[in-house]
Amino acid sequence: MSGETLLLKNLLGPQAVAKIADAGTAATPHFDRPTFVRTASEGLDALSIMERVRHIADALHGALPGDYGATLDALRAMAPRLTHGFQAIAITEVVARHGLDDFDRSMAALADLTRFGSAEFAIRPFLTADPDRALATMGRWTASDDEHVRRLASEGARPRLPWAARVPALKADPTRAAPILEALKADPAPYVRKSVANHLNDIAKDRPGWLVERLAHWSQDDERTAWIVRHALRTLIKKGDPAALALIGVGHGAAVTLRRFAVEPASVRLGDRIAITVALASESPDDQPLVVDYRIHYARPGGKSAPKVFKLKSFTLAGHDTAALSISQTIRDFTTRRHHPGRHRVELMVNGQAMAEAAFDIVADDGA
Repeated sequence: MSGETLLLKNLLGPQAVAKIADAGTAATPHFDRPTFVRTASEGLDALSIMERVRHIADALHGALPGDYGATLDALRAMAPRLTHGFQAIAITEVVARHGLDDFDRSMAALADLTRFGSAEFAIRPFLTADPDRALATMGRWTASDDEHVRRLASEGARPRLPWAARVPALKADPTRAAPILEALKADPAPYVRKSVANHLNDIAKDRPGWLVERLAHWSQDDERTAWIVRHALRTLIKKGDPAALALIGVGHGAAVTLRRFAVEPASVRLGDRIAITVALASESPDDQPLVVDYRIHYARPGGKSAPKVFKLKSFTLAGHDTAALSISQTIRDFTTRRHHPGRHRVELMVNGQAMAEAAFDIVADDGA
């Protein structure tokens, strides 16, 4: 288990259990602290972070008043006393696991609690149980004065929300929340705009044509909307999708000369770094927007390869100007990507078009 995973799990460790217990004790005299601490602590160490969220939520439910209205009052009183967002996420999970039969009061409670720890996970069971009703409520949240509530309207309905259960209605039609996104496309809060862009990028993975057509009708005169469009299209831009590139003004290619493209060193082992350097010169008297990426074709067994695109830089190159770009990357294994010995081709992509190619070799460690 990686140190990063351990650190994440520890956000809901024994100290968090104690803090939640303190909050419950302060919130209501009916909170059964000994039962909560005992139940929440049992088997906690073996659980992942999201398993801990659910485990602690169930322990809380058993220690709070039996009346659901009183439980919601207690949760609202507890939330401001917590010290970390994941503690509050465990609070919202009580609503997710035990509030489906009281739909309206539960949804209102999630809107109240989300400012302390996002209720994006807790709202998924309500979207699954009654997507029309849940989306209608979330649509009304787009007019809230609270940016956390507006963000929940978008984030909670993401088709591919990380760590969250898939919602069947959104899996069947990832565009179901389009009215919510329309209402938030020029939101004043960066926190909300980032969620809208991520939501749209989720849609791009299943309905790229729908996304490009919808965003083509969004005026980019407002910089807030323009930012969302650029970030919503990032997956398609990395793939060199011509329609997506055209939407951000780079669909015509680039009038540039490549003066240098190098990947160094030529040979590495796991744990080493590669450095990529690029020098470009404009051939145009006019300023031109550039999206510069690089695509590594990772070697796979049997002579196959798997390409992955990485962002280098997006910028405006002045007429007849030059640009020097560089980036470094550590070659190490991830849970989602393992490296294999062999030749790894690297392509330079400018405005979605391959301009040059270089390569580096991964050498097996001795004894591997």
